[in-house]
Amino acid sequence: MSKREFFSEFLKQGKNIGAVAPSSKYLVKKMVDPIDFQSVKCIVEYGPGTGTITRELLKRMPQNSILLAFEINKEFCDKLEEINDSRIKIISDSAENLIDYLTQNNIEQVDYIVSSLPFAMIPNSIVNNILTVAKKVLGTTGTFIQYQYSLNALRKLKNTFKNVDINFTPMNIPPAFVFVCRN
Repeated sequence: MSKREFFSEFLKQGKNIGAVAPSSKYLVKKMVDPIDFQSVKCIVEYGPGTGTITRELLKRMPQNSILLAFEINKEFCDKLEEINDSRIKIISDSAENLIDYLTQNNIEQVDYIVSSLPFAMIPNSIVNNILTVAKKVLGTTGTFIQYQYSLNALRKLKNTFKNVDINFTPMNIPPAFVFVCRN
């Protein structure tokens, strides 16, 4: 999907899309750098959009790992379906329902959750549910990686996770904060 098509989709469904353009290579790098790909068994991606971060995750993930990608936008799901990789499962459902899909796929633990969800555009009750589920499935060893265009989500993340580190990348449209959260 071109930047123009992405922007067109944003204009049509802006309330469900938090970005005006796909993530830059600089933001993608900041999102995947905290991941120890050597030991990964399961990564969950919230809001993969057209798959910019998804493709980088798959490029680095071991062959025996799995990626569960939660995307509610149908056009983006169709685009993700074009990725030819048996390790990805595209789920057209809310991230709140992660536990159901882990059970269906016999997955006991999630190593990383990589999130592009636009928390500022999602009702607080849903954000709180998503974060509660994330904390539960990550246990004491997993990491939640989230980007946002402001620091508004910082309080929610700090209320959920014990450790929250913040990075920043000005080389994105718009510039973005990356939160690396651990229990």
